[in-house]
Amino acid sequence: MLGTVATSSTFQRARSSENKTQRRESILAAAAQLATRDGVRQVTLTDIAARVGMHKSALLRYFETREQIFLELTGRCWRDWAAAVRAGLADVASDNAVPGAAAVLAHEFAARPLLCDLIPHTALNLERHASIAAVRAYKLISLGAVEDAAAALEGPLPELAVEDRRQLVATVALLAGAMYQIATPPPPLAELYAIDPELAHALLDLEPRLTRAAEITIAGLQALPEREQLVGDRTRDLD
Repeated sequence: MLGTVATSSTFQRARSSENKTQRRESILAAAAQLATRDGVRQVTLTDIAARVGMHKSALLRYFETREQIFLELTGRCWRDWAAAVRAGLADVASDNAVPGAAAVLAHEFAARPLLCDLIPHTALNLERHASIAAVRAYKLISLGAVEDAAAALEGPLPELAVEDRRQLVATVALLAGAMYQIATPPPPLAELYAIDPELAHALLDLEPRLTRAAEITIAGLQALPEREQLVGDRTRDLD
């Protein structure tokens, strides 16, 4: 998704458009690396600037706020996730539609811990401290990713209406963000779970738990009374 970090030793000041793009990409890469290692909430602008090898005031020429950096990263993660979901759903067999679709959705989130960590931060923090233009750009990307995944779900789950498929994607995404926080506790809490068997069950395994939740969500959508009515109407139309 992102390349390596170019430090100040590469060029002291970005003058050409190519160097400015490179510097911007280095900032995003540094933020991604630090957030993957330490968690999104722990990373500051100062940390990112130090990683790149520039002063914080210089970094602010490229991004308005720390939140704008992470909002752009979230959008990139969503695009990557949607592309992987489309590819995965194309291989789901018709006789394994529900568990297959659920497994693809869950796996592609579990394979992207940075996205899972970023999801709960978007509404709570990132969107609240970025410009309207930055939020709009992010929303177009994230909603586009949801639309792409919903469209791809029509293959294995044609009985679900497009709005139901959108809700499925959105629900699994929200669960991925929440479950990831539980599945990756801070070291003291992880140690507590390790030494106290009575609490060990609180540490969940993200992918299987998320897969099961996706299966339950699909089953619920399939069982909605509106669905039964819609199927009945279609049957009468065919008579």
